[in-house]
Amino acid sequence: MSGQSSRTVGQILRANVLTRFNALIGALCALVLVFGSPIDALFGLIIVVNSAVGVIQELRAKRTLDRLALVGRAPVRVRRDGKEVEVAPEQVVLDDVVLLATGEKAPVDGDVVESDNLEIDESLLTGESDPVDKAPGDRVLSGSFAVAGSGAFRATKVGDDAYAAKIAADAGRFSLAHSELYQGINRFLGLLTWVIVPVGALLVIAQFTRGSSVSDAVIGSVAGVVPMIPEGLVLMTSVAFAVGVIRLGRRRCLVQELPAVEVLARVDTLCLDKTGTLTEPGMRLRAIEPMPDQDEERLRAVLAALVQADERPNATLQAVGAAVGPAPSWPVREKQAFSSARKYSGADFDGHGAWLLGAPEVLLPDSAEASSSEASSSEASSGAGSSGAGSSEVSSSEAASSDARDRASALAAEGLRVLALVSAPSLSTSDGRSPMALIVLEQKLREAAPATLKYFGEQDVTVKVISGDNAAAVGAIAGQVGVPGSRDPCDARTLPDGGDDLADAVERHAVFGRVTPHQKREFVRTLHSRGHVVAMTGDGVNDALALKEADLGIGMGSGSGATRAVAKVVLLDDDFSVLPSVLAEGRRVLANIERVANLFLTKTAYSILLALAVGVAQLPFPFLPRHVTLVASLTIGIPGFFLALAPSNERARPGFVPRVLRFAIPAGIACAAATFVAYALARAVGGTSLAADRSTATLTLFLVAWWVLLLVARPLNGWKIGLLAGSAGAFALVALVPPLARIAALSVTDPGNDAIGVLCATAAATALTWVVAKLRR
Repeated sequence: MSGQSSRTVGQILRANVLTRFNALIGALCALVLVFGSPIDALFGLIIVVNSAVGVIQELRAKRTLDRLALVGRAPVRVRRDGKEVEVAPEQVVLDDVVLLATGEKAPVDGDVVESDNLEIDESLLTGESDPVDKAPGDRVLSGSFAVAGSGAFRATKVGDDAYAAKIAADAGRFSLAHSELYQGINRFLGLLTWVIVPVGALLVIAQFTRGSSVSDAVIGSVAGVVPMIPEGLVLMTSVAFAVGVIRLGRRRCLVQELPAVEVLARVDTLCLDKTGTLTEPGMRLRAIEPMPDQDEERLRAVLAALVQADERPNATLQAVGAAVGPAPSWPVREKQAFSSARKYSGADFDGHGAWLLGAPEVLLPDSAEASSSEASSSEASSGAGSSGAGSSEVSSSEAASSDARDRASALAAEGLRVLALVSAPSLSTSDGRSPMALIVLEQKLREAAPATLKYFGEQDVTVKVISGDNAAAVGAIAGQVGVPGSRDPCDARTLPDGGDDLADAVERHAVFGRVTPHQKREFVRTLHSRGHVVAMTGDGVNDALALKEADLGIGMGSGSGATRAVAKVVLLDDDFSVLPSVLAEGRRVLANIERVANLFLTKTAYSILLALAVGVAQLPFPFLPRHVTLVASLTIGIPGFFLALAPSNERARPGFVPRVLRFAIPAGIACAAATFVAYALARAVGGTSLAADRSTATLTLFLVAWWVLLLVARPLNGWKIGLLAGSAGAFALVALVPPLARIAALSVTDPGNDAIGVLCATAAATALTWVVAKLRR
């Protein structure tokens, strides 16, 4: 299985050189070289420029992606020659013994050889929602990941033979697929193919049947067909994406799929996990609060033993273990690994009893459960002729549980993480559990979190905090960093399973606690059902399902391998404050590509309309290819390149295709109408040559196209005004300096023709400005 995150150099060259646009333009360029002047074939340079720019930018993006992918990719632990070593995923070979622990992803298929309460989540592959217990001999599929326990399996299928090899390869590739922007552009190109062919044919027939020489007919036809092709639109889009990847790469943000830059620009709901996102990844033990009559030193020994019993303790157990000291040598009869679904772990020690450590709400019964349990106990005691001593004992235990729960809730309301240490008759029964202590941990808030969340609020992005921790604790943390609605946290265990009630609750609340991994995924689906574009951040294995389901999964570099594998964006330095930059980069790409699309499709529109008008009127085509190249370069190609890479803070809006068409069609009509009227009037007035009439048409087209550029570039600032001035100055230089004018075949020295062109252009520009203003309203 390849670890490659981008296309190969050969694929990049083929994708940028062997295109249908390059083939068509190359053929037209060859015709001009055979029948006309080499100067008229200058438009053929667009093949070289487009291909070179596309290749260079994608190679730069490839280097950035590949370098970051090596840093961000999770290594695989294997046992070779009795030693544990780390290798790259593609270096796993047949019969390797691959080691798995909570949060690690299986890179290949295999058979389990060791299992220490190993539970595997295969939902990303099979759709099965519940984790699967794995015993020796059971099968492990590549792409699945461990959610509890640890174990090892022997690799039986590697590379392309592995179950998820193709899926994993497709997910990690430098991909331009599944992009709303690209889909919109491809729709344009598909429609244009059906239009360009018949209109081009009409133009060719008209030029050949009006009595022109073969040379003039070929040159006129080429001049009409070339501008119909939006040859730079796909290039500019690819360049904008590639530059976005490079810019984010400099911030240590790995974009594993190009459209991710675009998707975040459309996000209106950002779901955050508390741990590792709002808070720093680590935590520390603040206090151990024993229940009455409990010895703290003994409880510390129990905690140390629980930590030692877990071969790969999670961050919580590590924090506890660092504070309680060395562990006693207690033999372990049975143990239960922690999972996000259970929210607790435990071990049964020979001679020291069974102990559980986890969420107080799960391990300690609430008041309703206590009442039910008390009634059951009373009935049992009455049936046995008991004097009621048993009932009194149960009530005492329930009272202790109630007190512990109340204290845990009070601590959680301060933003602290609270665990319950519970003794039990065995790990397999929920009866007879007694609270022994509360374990209080604290986490440090990220300094940049308040400013980052404030930014998202200003950008109309709704923030929802979704965590597996206590709801009150999550609400307290969210309140400290300024999440709106944090005073009304919701315990996810009280939510309905689905439907409109769940959707209403998810819409209404901003902070959720005690959320299971599958609930997180259901939350994302519910938000989708209400029309939201959802981004999800996370670092733990419990976030992987939701990250996969979200429109944009954002993983942390220090997070689990499973999380990084499904995320489309990975923050390699766990720097949550980078997210505003990602949002801004996405919005820059979308806003600028829309501007560029407006320019290119305006050119296509006026070219098609001019070809139709000339074909029907049986006139010589109003331009030579060099005229088309000059106008397109100064009003579209060169300005479009700068606009595609410009800074922009415009918010993303739906409806890319209709919005571009609403601008490009009126703009194309204005350009075509002004140009054709000016050309026709110049021809009708008489006394001027075809070359002079073509110069009038070129002047008119440039003026209207320049005005279109001005409308597209708004709002104007210093550099945009400079860009517009440079475009106008360059055209004036070519038109008025005799040597350049001769090369460009321009003659704008006839006052009558020039006046016609300026008047037609002014009228069209005025009408277009009014129409655009009406359409925007």
